[in-house]
Amino acid sequence: MRRNRLGKSDVHVTELGFGGGPLGGLFEAVDDDTAARALEAAWDSGIRYFDTSPHYGIGQSERRVGALLRGRPRDAWTLSTKVGRVLVPQDDAGRKDEAFEVAATHRRVWDFTRDGVLRSVEDSLTRMGVDRIDVLYLHDAEEHFEDALRDGYPALAELRAQGTVGAIGAGMYHTGKLTRLVEETDVDVVMLSGRYTLLDHSALDDLLPACEARGVSVLAASVFNSGVLATPRPSDGATYDYEPAGPRTLEHARRLAAVCEAHGVTLPAVAMDFPLHHPVVAGVVVGMRSAEEVRRNAEAYGRTVPAGLWAGLRGEGLLDARAPLPG
Repeated sequence: MRRNRLGKSDVHVTELGFGGGPLGGLFEAVDDDTAARALEAAWDSGIRYFDTSPHYGIGQSERRVGALLRGRPRDAWTLSTKVGRVLVPQDDAGRKDEAFEVAATHRRVWDFTRDGVLRSVEDSLTRMGVDRIDVLYLHDAEEHFEDALRDGYPALAELRAQGTVGAIGAGMYHTGKLTRLVEETDVDVVMLSGRYTLLDHSALDDLLPACEARGVSVLAASVFNSGVLATPRPSDGATYDYEPAGPRTLEHARRLAAVCEAHGVTLPAVAMDFPLHHPVVAGVVVGMRSAEEVRRNAEAYGRTVPAGLWAGLRGEGLLDARAPLPG
């Protein structure tokens, strides 16, 4: 699988990355065996970039990802995690955790201070059982952006200067705030959630041009927009950005699917391929919860998308004219 460099750093990622959110029990519990098989399938498929976060199942995803990686040669894989929420132990009292199907053994405390960042990194290294983190992101800082910019970013830059991490950035969905981060700091990469997909081209307005000008890489996450682009033919119950997809969104997705079918490829394959044609996009990160999902997505990623499909989508008015495409 192709590997690409993140910004000006020495960190490289495989073009298809494993997103660890579902392994934290996002919306649906995932048992240990299922999680282990998913991670093994990812490794067997050639994926060598694994992304996780303390937020995902209050540490469960990190523990599971670490269990796979620490048994593999350290120079063979790339690992990212995130900061911004410190996990504080508590009595779960039989409760479940927010959107994650795990016992509420900890609570999250927002903390982008230097001490909070350092504590979060130390806790993550302990949970995962690894000696270092390759990429460290400020996570979900939309409502805490000034704190993240003022205090969190300098802490990440300090860790990078010390060699504790290899590359730094932020993972968010808000393109305007990510653009400001790119323009005002020296980050290597941003992980953009759901804003450069077949259905949402808004990153072309500000973020992607800024990244190109500053030499910053983008990792495209949520390329299926939480579900509506994840199947060959979007169903009535499909979700868009974690909410039920509206009629106009479903119609748009189904028109995309029809063009894909006419060219002999699936909508998910094209959804993964589309962002990769922009010069600043180093890879796509897909959340996966089972070996079956991994194998399906790895196969779709490996499919060749006919050049005529892009002309077909443009001809139907389904793609922004500014989006770089082959041919």
